[in-house]
Amino acid sequence: GVDGLEVCKRLRAASDVPILMLTAKDDIKDRVAGLDAGADDYLVKPFSVDELMARVRALFRRSVPASRPEILRFADLTLDTGTHRAYRGERPIDLTAKEYELLELFMRNPRQVLTRDVIFDRVWGYDFGGESNIIEVYVRYLRQKTETESSPRVIHTVRGVGYVLREEE
Repeated sequence: GVDGLEVCKRLRAASDVPILMLTAKDDIKDRVAGLDAGADDYLVKPFSVDELMARVRALFRRSVPASRPEILRFADLTLDTGTHRAYRGERPIDLTAKEYELLELFMRNPRQVLTRDVIFDRVWGYDFGGESNIIEVYVRYLRQKTETESSPRVIHTVRGVGYVLREEE
């Protein structure tokens, strides 16, 4: 049979529909795998109906299309909100839905330190809890995709606080 991760990957490949995974798998590695497969949110059983409804509302809030497409620029990084494409210089960057949301958050708030709480709320719509390393995982993915020998780091760690999009010092 086909497992939930495979269904999620296929659905994400074909559509931008919001995906909420409901599962009994509660390890961080399972959550990361679900989100990497394309899920927008991940909820572990058992859960309260109130929490489920709050997460569904958050998904719908985030899935409302932007009013007008914009081209966001920072250094040699470009993000087209109409096509959901990102570029470093002329080089296209292939991003997952969550990587795109995270990069868009950074690019809409350049040179501003974004705390973990702000990132959790704006990108995932809730607090994963202090034990989660999901932000670190996604920042690492973005860095791997945006940095090269000729393209220095633009997403920097502010120890004990969060992250900031800024030029190298």
